[in-house]
Amino acid sequence: MIKHSEPMTSHCSLRAGGLAQDFFVPNNIQALVDFLKSNTKPILFIGLGSNILIRDQGFQGVIVKLTQLKSLLINQSCITAEAGATLAKLSRFTLEKNFFGAEFLSAIPGTIGGALAMNAGAFGSEIWQFVKRVHTVNKSGELFWRQPCDFDILYRQITPLHPHEYFISVELEFNSVSSNNSIQKLLKKRNDSQPIGLPSCGSVFKNPKDNFAAELIEKSNLKGFCIGGACVSKKHANFIINQNKATAADIENLVIHIQQTVKSNFKIDLETELKII
Repeated sequence: MIKHSEPMTSHCSLRAGGLAQDFFVPNNIQALVDFLKSNTKPILFIGLGSNILIRDQGFQGVIVKLTQLKSLLINQSCITAEAGATLAKLSRFTLEKNFFGAEFLSAIPGTIGGALAMNAGAFGSEIWQFVKRVHTVNKSGELFWRQPCDFDILYRQITPLHPHEYFISVELEFNSVSSNNSIQKLLKKRNDSQPIGLPSCGSVFKNPKDNFAAELIEKSNLKGFCIGGACVSKKHANFIINQNKATAADIENLVIHIQQTVKSNFKIDLETELKII
């Protein structure tokens, strides 16, 4: 079922943003394929909305939320995960099946599709280290299997050689040898250093080469700085929190102010992990 004029405050972790003209949540891959074959509007795929911000003007087109595509299957040494499954669920599933290496994913908010799209990582690991192949769909509803060599994979960024395709599932290969990391230990480390439980999008900025975004922001005396209802976290300077009914414009203006201040102080350009639509 397609909804109309759907508020994105309900679907983005920053709890801000305008209306989606149309909004569709497919129950399975076939429903998604059938929809795409008939759709003629601009399209945006989302999961939990944990690294996107829809501007207050909204999105003129259809937003497709993939969170119902959430199955996890195991086949010998491979785990097949649909794009809407959460990273926390995948992390727990791999441990239950006696595979290791995915523990770091438990500390990252969001879904597998979003993690693939931005090469999400934490604690020295990135998701594309474990990708065997990905299943994609294009705007016309055609399905493809792609290999890692079909993507230019960088820090917090991938560039597909076949553009205008979207991740619907992935085959992952993890280790059969136990690591020293535990989910509990990594979650404690995250919870001790990050503002968990408040509306945010995780890390707002990528770490520049040989620097840490949080350190640059903190040295610019921006911890606790607010524009409207959007504030730089006092706990972790690379987090923006929606403290008091912030608009998308408040958040975007704060992002720009941080970038300008850090550029002025250190001659360093901060690039966002947050995608502003």
